[in-house]
Amino acid sequence: MLRRAFLAGVAASLAGPRAVRAQPTGKPVRIGRLSPLSAEVDAPLMAAFRQGLRELGWVEGQSFALLSRYAEGRADRLPQLAAALVRDGVDVLLTGSNPGALAAKQATSSIPIVIVTTGDPIGAGIVASLARPGGNLTGVTALGGVLSAKRLEALREAVPGVHRVGVLTNPVAPYTGPFLKERESIGRDLGLQLRVLEARSRDELEAAFATMNRERTEALMVLTDVMFLTERRAIVDLVARNRLPAVYFDREFVDAGGLMFYGASLTHMYRRAASYVDRVLKGARPAELPIEQPTTFELVVNLRTARALALKIPPAFLLRADQVIDP
Repeated sequence: MLRRAFLAGVAASLAGPRAVRAQPTGKPVRIGRLSPLSAEVDAPLMAAFRQGLRELGWVEGQSFALLSRYAEGRADRLPQLAAALVRDGVDVLLTGSNPGALAAKQATSSIPIVIVTTGDPIGAGIVASLARPGGNLTGVTALGGVLSAKRLEALREAVPGVHRVGVLTNPVAPYTGPFLKERESIGRDLGLQLRVLEARSRDELEAAFATMNRERTEALMVLTDVMFLTERRAIVDLVARNRLPAVYFDREFVDAGGLMFYGASLTHMYRRAASYVDRVLKGARPAELPIEQPTTFELVVNLRTARALALKIPPAFLLRADQVIDP
């Protein structure tokens, strides 16, 4: 009898992702947060996630506990941190970025994983389909790679007459390759000369901006990258010092003094991720939960920064903005 029970338990553990059922009156479920960011940069995202859980009736410290690990902008640390959370015995993993999703997927095939990413999870080999992700993984994606052309188009409209545009990239980031494949066609379609600048670390940012200054770059797009988000204040300061109009992949850059953001709201995506965690903890199978894409995108313009650059943004463009920051 005991041997049969033991073998049944082993078979169940090997069968695939386990179902997790929250016990409101019992021990809090453990949500493991695998963040590619620093604790400071991650804070507003997790505030949105916690808000989403509260709206669904979850109470931190009573029905759930949050265990967080931070990669500090270093993707190479993610596999080690994911493995640590698995050893901690979390009930579900919440991870951001494609590298984070891949690290979590490598660390466990049984613990449910909820992802929030602006990358393409299909192209990265994370899932085979958004509609049927399969395995133990589901979540929210903005497919941010397709937004690069839209950001450049917005930059061209906000800065009439611009022609030479720098694109700040991290060559080791998963978002860079797809953009490079489309760079020529995007530049041709928009009538822009796109110059790719590389920076793998904060130390390389100064050199990239020195190159832009030397080549008389007229404007800048910062391509999606976790390290860039972590170093957003340094980047915004360098942009201001070089007097460049710039468009960014995350709202946090504009809040730090950047000119313009266009894309999906990460904080909204993390609120939506809370609903996925809620369903998984109530027994839903991740494989059967389609990965969600945002239906709306935001255009945010910092008019104070525009004035500092002596930039006259066309009124028609400002009317299209979802928010104009003008303190």
